[in-house]
Amino acid sequence: MIKGFIFDLDGVITDTAELHFAAWKKLSDDMDWQFDRDLNEKLRGISRMDSIKVIMDHNNVSLKEETIVELATQKNDIYVQSLDHMTPEDYLPGAKELLTHLRSEGFSVALGSASKNAEKVLKQLNATHYFDVIGDGNSVSRSKPAPDIFLYASEKMGLSPERCIVFEDAEKGIDAAKAGNFYSVGIGPEERVGHADVRFDTMKEATLFEVKSHFKDLF
Repeated sequence: MIKGFIFDLDGVITDTAELHFAAWKKLSDDMDWQFDRDLNEKLRGISRMDSIKVIMDHNNVSLKEETIVELATQKNDIYVQSLDHMTPEDYLPGAKELLTHLRSEGFSVALGSASKNAEKVLKQLNATHYFDVIGDGNSVSRSKPAPDIFLYASEKMGLSPERCIVFEDAEKGIDAAKAGNFYSVGIGPEERVGHADVRFDTMKEATLFEVKSHFKDLF
């Protein structure tokens, strides 16, 4: 029986992707690195340090680890400043309704995000009360596609992976859910999350009714 739901943050609960893109673009421009939308897609669902290494590899750049950390921190400072402008109006359509429905039905709910700024984002959205457990980039050392963040969330909820459904919008996020033996709901295009157990184009389509209809033997 499904008792818990685990949500990625960016691209599932809210869309901070544009804020991340703007921050990485600013850093890349300052460093005279090439950075565009296509390269940005490769950063979806992975950690800040992994992201900057992808950008550096693309630009054939090699730097000392301490310099990489400094640049990643600069990017984060740009991004965190932009979060101050987020409001409770910035849920993705359907996300708040689903979280409310899960609460009223008595399911356990956790966040499973690679972001180290997840708590700040949830506070800006006034969403903290929807979650029993907050797993973020500070909770585990290995980021997706390793399943660690989802395993952390399920353990804190006191549930086995087989009793949880993960919502993800990133290819590596679905990979992580599968690696941890979780059921998965993909949000986004077929080419990105088509390997999920069930896929929806948007969160608005991913209602509890639709999810239960797909996993009907598990409820």
